[in-house]
Amino acid sequence: MRGEAAIVIHGTARVLRPTFAALVAAEEELGPLFALVERASEGQLRLTEIAALFWHCLAERGATTRDDVGEAVMAAGLAAVSKPLRALLAQILQGRA
Repeated sequence: MRGEAAIVIHGTARVLRPTFAALVAAEEELGPLFALVERASEGQLRLTEIAALFWHCLAERGATTRDDVGEAVMAAGLAAVSKPLRALLAQILQGRA
């Protein structure tokens, strides 16, 4: 689905879906989403912010912990997580067409 992305956690691809509720929760924790996008465009996004955004956007958490998401980000590396991050940030800026 447009706007969705995925990240591998414990060997399983997990869907990241930026729903309104997920983005509101992320904004409550991370501050204004536009500022988050600006920080990302300036290369100033922190690992904790990436993991938090991914955590809030997980379509189904199940038994997945927030630490699991952080470890998955570290295991994949910044280059690999930049693709799902860009997809989520694009969704925040552009919405669904």
